[in-house]
Amino acid sequence: MVRWPAAVEAAECARNRPGLSLGLHVDFGEWTYKDDNWTPVYNVVPLDEVTELRREALRQIAVFRNLTGRDPDHIDFSSARASSRAGTLCGTRSRSGVEGSSTRLHAGDTLLRALLRANRRGLALCRGITSDALTEILTQLPQGVTELACHPGEGEFPNTTYTGERAIEVKTLCDARVRSALIEMGIELCRFTDLPRLLVSSESGSAAP
Repeated sequence: MVRWPAAVEAAECARNRPGLSLGLHVDFGEWTYKDDNWTPVYNVVPLDEVTELRREALRQIAVFRNLTGRDPDHIDFSSARASSRAGTLCGTRSRSGVEGSSTRLHAGDTLLRALLRANRRGLALCRGITSDALTEILTQLPQGVTELACHPGEGEFPNTTYTGERAIEVKTLCDARVRSALIEMGIELCRFTDLPRLLVSSESGSAAP
């Protein structure tokens, strides 16, 4: 998220890890659930102004390039508006483009459906991001490519409604039991840059889960 101060530090870390897949989260704003409605914490541009959304997306892509010296391997949006257009202009893969050929982690999973319902109401459901919960989800993955969407982090996170859960995600993702489960189930962790190869293999029926 290049609009935030930590973007400079993140870019420095990425330079020392050339094999790291690095994406851009285009930041159009954030919303919180209050009085039975979603209200903006902040808005970068009006969400009903397609031209402004496109201009802001391209501006943030340019900042990303300036910080990292490269194009993002994938693009994620806080709004679906203009996502495919910006991805095409950048010559990279937007998350909406990924979804057409792969499975998001929440597909068909009752626990994740509960998480999504809670999230739509602005509620925290920490039991859904434990090591046991993640391992249970892994057992239900279909054949092919699945995206794991998560927001791990440590420290203070101002101007956001998702705070303490980030540290829980770090602990869960680093749990040796989760790693063992991945190995036992034959699940291959990959980067966005690996997707073209994996999607071709998946379509031919030869890819592992």
